[in-house]
Amino acid sequence: MAKSSSVIKDVIEKVKIKDAAQPEFHQAVEEVLTTLEPTVAKHPEFVKAKIYERIVVPDRAILFRVPWVDDAGEVQVNRGFRVEFNNAIGPYKGGLRFHPSVNLGILKFLGFEQIFKNALTTLPMGGGKGGSDFDPKGKSDDEVMRFCYAFMRELFRHIGPDRDVPAGDIGVGGREIGFLYGYYKKIVNEHTGVLTGKGLEYGGSLIRPEATGYGTVYFAAEMLAANGKDFKGKRVAVSGSGNVSQYAIEKVNDLGGIPITCSDSNGTIVDESGIDPAKLAFLLDLKNNRRGRIKEYADKHKVKYYEGLSVWQVIKEHGLKVDIALPCATQNELDESLAKGLVDAGCYCVSEGANMPSDLAAIKIYQDNGFLYGPAKAANAGGVAVSGLEMSQNSMRLMWSREEVDAKLLGIMKSIHKTCLDTAEAYGKKGDYLTGANIGGFVKVANAMLAYGIV
Repeated sequence: MAKSSSVIKDVIEKVKIKDAAQPEFHQAVEEVLTTLEPTVAKHPEFVKAKIYERIVVPDRAILFRVPWVDDAGEVQVNRGFRVEFNNAIGPYKGGLRFHPSVNLGILKFLGFEQIFKNALTTLPMGGGKGGSDFDPKGKSDDEVMRFCYAFMRELFRHIGPDRDVPAGDIGVGGREIGFLYGYYKKIVNEHTGVLTGKGLEYGGSLIRPEATGYGTVYFAAEMLAANGKDFKGKRVAVSGSGNVSQYAIEKVNDLGGIPITCSDSNGTIVDESGIDPAKLAFLLDLKNNRRGRIKEYADKHKVKYYEGLSVWQVIKEHGLKVDIALPCATQNELDESLAKGLVDAGCYCVSEGANMPSDLAAIKIYQDNGFLYGPAKAANAGGVAVSGLEMSQNSMRLMWSREEVDAKLLGIMKSIHKTCLDTAEAYGKKGDYLTGANIGGFVKVANAMLAYGIV
């Protein structure tokens, strides 16, 4: 029987060679697979069937051209992608991202993570991801519409209610989902549960925009409760200012915490008195309706604004004290140095609202300093959980109340927390949420892959 370290190491090395120039994907594979070492000895059947080698290769990756015409009549050309990573337990499920940084490596990292995140929700969903290097920022509604139509003219061939159900992600909010689904519905001539995050008027789910942020806070609350703590009176640092950040702030307020930061790509605000519900309403209008910059919040409420600095840089460089950190912006926000800044700030709990916001060195700092650390695939699974509930609603042609959806979400986040804790203990890593999340999701998918044979 091969040693666990050699099996895992070989797979990681092969990925780095065969998928060169995809650093984000390498990082995700390394982070997940190194925590899976306890499964190698316990499950020789996984080794024999080459599950570890198979699970890092997508079922298929689709790349296509997206030509469209801007308001000036100029032809623009973008690239479109859909990575169908693994459908062992259900249709491919994962967001669409519109951002200049989008490339195959980033989407493979996101799709790979999505496999395990979706498995943890207990819902029958596989893992996938897609998007384009199109930047909706600064574009008119008409330009965004024309791009979405052009994008869907190809994407519709690869999605469907029982094949692949995309959602929104960075750059794809309610406006974009409306255009995408409107065109999909027109060209396939059916009204099905394809694309989640839809408007309430045409099949969407209540609390879908709120779900990732709420879920991140629910997971943090479960970690705190398991250790005799809670949010009441705690200073909470939140990064970003999109949907995830906004509703994480709302839920922190609900649980008695004091959210003191948020940010965008231009800078960070620090509101020592807390971003209360009234201030949050201003933030929602600023970002969702007027699409303005976070500096306007600082000007309006006379709080500190740090141009060009992230939340974590502000904490490190300006000695800000925080108890709980909720990174909700993007991948690799936190490196070793910034994680050390959190230690110095008195932080003891990190719950990840974004996808892979902490690099491997940052995670080591959390673990070495005894942090309660909720990794993204567990802590931000609330978004895809409610996406899954939206799929169920669409299939049943039913509408659930806000209270019903929120209760189901809370139940799912509690279940994910329990799975992480129980799995970590079962594999000799008590209290290690990262290992618990990775192994918990992996074993479920691996057993399904075994059942199908070598396909």
